[in-house]
Amino acid sequence: MLLLKLSARDLLTLNSRRRMVPHLAERWKHFRRSEASLTERCAWAESLVNLANDLVAADRGNVQMVVECAATVDQPEDPNDLRLVDVVLIGRHPDSHELSVQLVELKRWSTVTRVEAATADLVHVPGMMEPKRHPALQLQEYYQLFTGDRGPLSGLAFECGGFAYLHNATDESVKPLMDITAPTGVYARMYTNDGRDRLLTDLRKHFAEDGGDAAAEILLSRMNLRNTPLLDAMIRSRGEDTVFTLRGRQRQVAEDILDTASVVLGDPDQPALVPDDRRVVFLVTGGAGTGKSAIGLQVKAELEAQGRTVKYASGSRAFNGAMQEHVGYGDREFKESFTYFSSFVTPPEPPLDVLICDEAHRLRDRSTSRFWKPEQQGTQPQVDELLDASRLTVFFLDRSQTVRPNEVGTVELIEDAAKRRGATLVPYQLREQFRCGGSDAYVRWVRAVLGLSEDQPEEWTPDGLMHIEVADTPEELERIIRSEALAGATARMVAGYCWPWTKPQGKEKRLEADVRIGGWHRPWNADSETFCENGAPPSRIWSVNEAGLDQIGCVYTAQGLEWDWCGVIMGDDMVRRDGHWVFRRGKDRKEPGTSIRRVAEPGSFDPKVRASSLTDDDFARCVRHAYHVLMTRASRATVLYSTDEETRTYLKALVGEVHVHGLRPTWENLPPEAREPHLPRPSRSGRRRSRRRRRTAPSGQNPLF
Repeated sequence: MLLLKLSARDLLTLNSRRRMVPHLAERWKHFRRSEASLTERCAWAESLVNLANDLVAADRGNVQMVVECAATVDQPEDPNDLRLVDVVLIGRHPDSHELSVQLVELKRWSTVTRVEAATADLVHVPGMMEPKRHPALQLQEYYQLFTGDRGPLSGLAFECGGFAYLHNATDESVKPLMDITAPTGVYARMYTNDGRDRLLTDLRKHFAEDGGDAAAEILLSRMNLRNTPLLDAMIRSRGEDTVFTLRGRQRQVAEDILDTASVVLGDPDQPALVPDDRRVVFLVTGGAGTGKSAIGLQVKAELEAQGRTVKYASGSRAFNGAMQEHVGYGDREFKESFTYFSSFVTPPEPPLDVLICDEAHRLRDRSTSRFWKPEQQGTQPQVDELLDASRLTVFFLDRSQTVRPNEVGTVELIEDAAKRRGATLVPYQLREQFRCGGSDAYVRWVRAVLGLSEDQPEEWTPDGLMHIEVADTPEELERIIRSEALAGATARMVAGYCWPWTKPQGKEKRLEADVRIGGWHRPWNADSETFCENGAPPSRIWSVNEAGLDQIGCVYTAQGLEWDWCGVIMGDDMVRRDGHWVFRRGKDRKEPGTSIRRVAEPGSFDPKVRASSLTDDDFARCVRHAYHVLMTRASRATVLYSTDEETRTYLKALVGEVHVHGLRPTWENLPPEAREPHLPRPSRSGRRRSRRRRRTAPSGQNPLF
């Protein structure tokens, strides 16, 4: 958790625009689940600005200030138990050039009357009813968390210390804090207004003039706010032992699944004389970027290493295609472990040990296909087929990613199915945000803008984690996305389904430029199973093939995936009118002398969504959810463009000014530590599966049985 990450210079800029305190208050409310008090707001407005001004005065305005920061994502169940350091200052040491970190407690106290003589644990502050802990003891606790074995600084070369800054006090007025009974250590320094010159000198001693951005990226990565992209992590591991570092609730979910598997499934090398016929269903809910796929893929790797029979099912051709063709290239065994929800009309015999169902919100009512014979069609609910296919089933579900009316996956559906089967249901909810640069503020902003939450949309406040801007033209959007891709970032353009979609034409499989905005024409990603003219990739690998940059993706080829930069084109299916969103269904016309269709009336051209059988409310819900998916695909920056001028004006007002120093994360502006180029797919070669030591649940400690 953190509320804000900006350089001292940028924090002052944000404050001058009267956006700093409102942003911090919104973040506080999200994490603490309560309103920030007037005292807290006044402290931010006064103390943070004082510290930032001092950094600038010391010529250290590039030092990064991470505000209200927790050392770990292992959040307690009670949000009031969160232990947060007021500010973490991050930069480079001027001599060693190693990571330099200072933990800061900001106090507006002007007087301290005395310290408890026995332990120096408590200090008495006039005007406060309860005694307070000595600031140095608070800093000692934070220091141990940051530098301990599980802290973000563990294993790094660093200098770390801490200090309390009482900018309203004098040395004499808080003398009890500094006498011989006060705690000592690298984290126990004290500065008052009298000692401001000494503070400026020490800031210069601890931090170089530059290097703050690079140092902050290292720390954010260690705090799991800059995660390795999903596909890159899988390529690095080749599916054997993933490089995902599960944290907090993620780790707890994975461990419980693995522990339950060891109890229910037993030892694969020594089958029980009397088989355990109990069925268990894990239902894990969470928004985009909460780590659902990371958990699923980590659990899959560990169970396979134990010799279990495991399948990873999804309703997304794009996700499965990326895994099979990009990560699992040349590895038949790995590719075949990924399948679809519709693959279990006939249950496997014997049942799988574990079936992991990602994107369970995309479950269908029945498993059907127009290419199947009547006897091949599913005859029972698809969710029942999945439960029949395995002894332990894991569902990952996001309520905000249902984008078609025939997608019926809900919590209630899975709960009812588990009850009918007599299975034990274990629910979990994930809250920590790991996509969009770890910026839950951005995700909440998107939901408010689209009307998916009760929050009123407000002007976006740059938080140093995620960037957003609005392009004036599609040409400008494409220029930004292409320049970032050519520089080394991962980047794609996507759009709402607001134009007809033509199949590849002729023997050469030519792509028609269906997406037409004025004189700017581009093709959709190829509706094809094979490569098309000019090397255009098939849709299932559009997201990961270099040539995919030349086509426009949609919600069905983007869902479950991410890039550094994502250009999102909002079409006329969702436009702003008189302070409200208006949703439109499009109509097409045939191009004379061809089989190609063009836009006759702007709006949605998704054949399932625009159908007249769908109510207006359900149509609006599907369109909102589609744009929610598209606008949460980026890990660093989203570029928006709307084909509707009034909507563009509305979005620009919400995004506000863009060119703030240090906040536009172009590839060239990023420090080297933040530049992780997208990995090419591996060469065609076999791989050996590591067989890891099996996990066994300690007797009496399993939470289920």
